[in-house]
Amino acid sequence: MTAAPMVEALGLDIGGTKVQAGVIGEDGRVLARRSAPTPAAEGPDAVLTTAVALARDVLAETGPVHAAGLGTAGVVAPDGRSIAHATDALPGWAGTPVADRLEAALGLPFTVLGDVQAFLAGEAVAGGARGADVAVGVMAGTGIGGAVLVGGEVLRGATGAAGHLGHVPVPAAAGEPCPCGRTGHVEAVASGPAMTARFRRMRPTTPVADLRVVASLAAEGDPDAVRVLTDGGHALGTALGGVVATLDPGVVVIAGGVLGSGPWYLNALRDALSLATLPSLAGVTVRRAERGSDAVLLGAADTARRHART
Repeated sequence: MTAAPMVEALGLDIGGTKVQAGVIGEDGRVLARRSAPTPAAEGPDAVLTTAVALARDVLAETGPVHAAGLGTAGVVAPDGRSIAHATDALPGWAGTPVADRLEAALGLPFTVLGDVQAFLAGEAVAGGARGADVAVGVMAGTGIGGAVLVGGEVLRGATGAAGHLGHVPVPAAAGEPCPCGRTGHVEAVASGPAMTARFRRMRPTTPVADLRVVASLAAEGDPDAVRVLTDGGHALGTALGGVVATLDPGVVVIAGGVLGSGPWYLNALRDALSLATLPSLAGVTVRRAERGSDAVLLGAADTARRHART
């Protein structure tokens, strides 16, 4: 019997700094890709024009596909058609009917996810969450993003904001301002900028451009740098303790620039999670993501492929 042919799908990834397009095979291979800087300052029309141009380039290389998916910065409305909320990283992005615009331009049905949701979907297909029925994804970098997957599907939530783990309150963040406008959320102490700012307060005479400097100092044995990274990881692990107790995931998959700061952050996260959750769940697997920047493309494309079949 002849094996069924692999089904290819288009994936798009729109972030605050870069737009990517890729054609993804059903086996998870990226068959063609293009990328370009995000023209964020020029507004949503320019961003979508860039995405469409990249998509046409990769499709010209591989041939037509039957489904397309987008992973995008911002909160996607629960119907998966438009952007409900967005930060200043993409001015004017909130309210943009991205699915309608992309479908009209490319003649393909589009499925739209938040970028961290698409990341987790990609890791579930061929990465760190492979085979898990329930999984939690965490992106720790400029902010703290999150996503939840149950039964192979990413949860959107009633307003599209399911999985916003960076806004779980933790004791270590009490009184600390969060970029969302509230106080006390874990992003206020566990993100890269938050830890960098804390180190600057502790050592005002030490020039610190970003978290990479803190990481370098920690590698040299600087106790303040080690403390900042350890405390940040501990705070995120504490937040995840409640999430794990609520969802009982098979795996927690973590990605993001903060993980490049050395072992202190992730080790503290694992220790705190073990202490903060139910004893029976303390051994939950915490794993680094495996697909890197391809995860969003893969997750967006695979979700679109599956929805096109239903």
